[in-house]
Amino acid sequence: MADRDIAFAQFVTAKADGLQRTAYLLCGDWHRAEDLTQVTFTKLYRQWHRLTDLGALDGYARKVLVRVFLSERRLGWFRREHVTAEHADQPEQGGDRPEDRLMLLAALRRVPAGQRAVLVLRYWEDMSVEDTARLLECSEGTVKSQAARGLQTLRALLNVTPLSPRRGA
Repeated sequence: MADRDIAFAQFVTAKADGLQRTAYLLCGDWHRAEDLTQVTFTKLYRQWHRLTDLGALDGYARKVLVRVFLSERRLGWFRREHVTAEHADQPEQGGDRPEDRLMLLAALRRVPAGQRAVLVLRYWEDMSVEDTARLLECSEGTVKSQAARGLQTLRALLNVTPLSPRRGA
């Protein structure tokens, strides 16, 4: 096995779980998340020999993942399969209530793909506005407006009002 292949295998081993979790938040289905992750790694492998900045691999992998997701949505491939809650695989959860998590994930699936990508990158991946804009190749203003619209959509779907500051605080 060549050094190039060993390095790629090590990268995949280290990053597969994190990318798959991000893919799940984007698409809302563990099986599709696996597919998106697989396509992402395939695309990365094709370009692996050209990648020289090892420090930028995480960001590049996320960028490829988001592009694969958005491309799939634009091309209409998502219409072939329908996500249902009946047989959904659920990961182990920490201290949050499973029913709240399921409600949030169901609502997130109903947010438009572009807004969902911004929400996942900003609030799940904890990326800055600047990094999110760079990854999505859009302006910082677009990231801010898509995040605001996405949060507004989520709140409406969950029937939640935004927190308002207390008077006198």
